[in-house]
Amino acid sequence: MKVIAVLALWVTLFYQGYSNSLDSCQGRCGFGTDNSFSCQCNPSCERYRDCCSDYTEICKAGATSCKGRCGEKYNSQNECHCNSKCTQHKNCCSDYAELCDRGGGGGGGGGGSVITDAELKALSETLYALDSNKASASELVIDPQALVPDSQTSSQSDLSPERLFLYLNEEALFSRPTYAALLAVLDNYHRMTGQVEDFSAQQLAEQETFLKETMSNTELGRELFAFLYTKGVYASEEEFIQDLKMMWFGLYTRSNNVMDSSGFEHIFAGEVKKGKVSGFHNWIQFYLLEKRGELNYYSHSFNGPWTTYPDVIGMQFMWDGYFKQVGSAVIGCSPEFDFALYSLCYIARPGKQCRLSLGGKELIIQTYTWNNSYYGDRKKFIGSAFPATPRN
Repeated sequence: MKVIAVLALWVTLFYQGYSNSLDSCQGRCGFGTDNSFSCQCNPSCERYRDCCSDYTEICKAGATSCKGRCGEKYNSQNECHCNSKCTQHKNCCSDYAELCDRGGGGGGGGGGSVITDAELKALSETLYALDSNKASASELVIDPQALVPDSQTSSQSDLSPERLFLYLNEEALFSRPTYAALLAVLDNYHRMTGQVEDFSAQQLAEQETFLKETMSNTELGRELFAFLYTKGVYASEEEFIQDLKMMWFGLYTRSNNVMDSSGFEHIFAGEVKKGKVSGFHNWIQFYLLEKRGELNYYSHSFNGPWTTYPDVIGMQFMWDGYFKQVGSAVIGCSPEFDFALYSLCYIARPGKQCRLSLGGKELIIQTYTWNNSYYGDRKKFIGSAFPATPRN
């Protein structure tokens, strides 16, 4: 008899729970009318007076907020919207810019939850610890030599008789897949703006290889994706890689209305525009050009607080007759670390300063959006990203 009584009680509770689920709006807000439910959870239910008892509490409390809704699909029954087209149709929720647009920069990514400064610092520390391909002190030796104040960075005076890079163990580093992938892509560009970039099938394949080796085949890259996935920025790794491909390698015009530039070319390879070096924030490209005698290091105006690699330096140099007043770069890091930091900051803080932490010391990355053309759903290409040197 006791067993029968317990079973009867279990069945009663089960059907009570099932019935209660039919009378709740939990997970049903904004749905169309569904006659299989005893009550409804859409704006029409107020007119027909068949709302569930918790409709106001669950559905209406956040109806005018984008909290947890960034990038959602359009639903005509919602009072306001939280996708990239709401600005065009002027029907965004009041907190869309704050929660979803990340400052209105319109960078890559697909929306999602807010990424806080604390999360950025925690993730950058994790990426810093995962950078197993960085150069060691025995693999890389630099000699910064002359340190100049900010007021003298435009003097174009060669104050350093030696090269910046005294030694690099190419055999140890360049044989690694991510370094090899970067080297293959770096020589695919014309440095002068105004010259169209027309890639061969081989060069396009090299871009794919770089993305695969740095983001898919390293623990560091997978950690970046995992974070962005949990924040709702990307729904899959395929979406993540495709967005990075367009954001970084998609072409736009900086001069003469020809497709002559991209975020990757500007930041990693460097460009020359109006008689000056533009972009150029990658240490490996610097090393290669200096080794070939095409780049002359002059001085540095900033040397970061790090005593191991990665380090950060703000450099003055002449690139085959063209001057760079301050070319800041993260020195000694792996290609995947450089690419991940800039990607993270552009996605989380497009057009703004992005505050990170490496080994307990703050690093600021400044990003810029390219505002003259778009890819995908009105997303903006990356314009630039580089370590911002501190000012007193």
